[in-house]
Amino acid sequence: MKQSQAQVWRDLGEVPPGFGPSAVTIGNFDGVHRGHLAVLGRTVQAAKAHQQEGWRSVAITFAPHPLAVLHPERAPQPLSTVEHRLELLADTGLDAVLMLPFTHELAQWSPRRFVQDVMVSALGARQIVVGSDTRFGKLNAGDIATLRELGTELGFAVDEVADLKTENADRRWSSTLARELIAQGEVGEAAEVLGRPHRVTGVVVHGDHRGRELGYPTANLNTDAIGAVPSDGVYAGWLVRAGADGEPGACAKHDTGERLPAAISVGTNPTFDGEERRVEAYVLDRTDLDLYGERIAVEFVERLRPTLRFDGIEPLIKQMNEDVARCREVLGV
Repeated sequence: MKQSQAQVWRDLGEVPPGFGPSAVTIGNFDGVHRGHLAVLGRTVQAAKAHQQEGWRSVAITFAPHPLAVLHPERAPQPLSTVEHRLELLADTGLDAVLMLPFTHELAQWSPRRFVQDVMVSALGARQIVVGSDTRFGKLNAGDIATLRELGTELGFAVDEVADLKTENADRRWSSTLARELIAQGEVGEAAEVLGRPHRVTGVVVHGDHRGRELGYPTANLNTDAIGAVPSDGVYAGWLVRAGADGEPGACAKHDTGERLPAAISVGTNPTFDGEERRVEAYVLDRTDLDLYGERIAVEFVERLRPTLRFDGIEPLIKQMNEDVARCREVLGV
């Protein structure tokens, strides 16, 4: 992964002694959507406003997602890989990211202990920037009121950032909203929430090789690829190849590998009575690619149509030709 200037600490013990003073924010930041960006941007601005005093901006986040540890059956599909999240966080201009390993032990920390040990003692927090729905500490007992009370005692200010909402103002931008839109196949609307196309990242594995026989060879992602998978259908999007470090970049400016226009299929391939749900991508006009074993990202730009069952090969190929033509229009290639 191409690193930005932000320091990344993956354990509390990695924070240098005497770090601070700082402006701090906290959250899962899954997907680093536009609501997150408002909070992160305010954190960066707070540190810059006090740069003569040596303030630095820090985001605290967690891996894995707390629900994956406490209630695995309720854990949401992630919107991004850990490395993707770190790149997106660094791109906001933060000076540092503390990614705490979320464990059952950490889940037992009281709100006071978390604030005192992590935010104040380790990071030297002078200002804590959070969204209105922030919860932390054992049983999520800590909230804005908790922070304000502890701030008076421990010497930091609290900056509450109001929710940002969709254009029609009926929903707040959130990871939950992004997942709902993705699940419905509304990837264009999800991109509005995220501020970029949603992606699924995984390793290319062998499939049935049926696409190659039809003249449309596809890259099939492994079944444990990371990223919420959209509803079944055909999509226009991009296939992002990994750089020299083996990880696709977070966005175009990080990509050291190729970024290729693609027609993406999600589903079980009902024409051939398939049973396994797959994500596969055909790179437009490319039959020479050997991607097996490579880690790639597939980005979803627009849903073209639902998955259909065809009565034979000829109507299927005709539709695939139309899909590719539509992809060119959508992607402008």
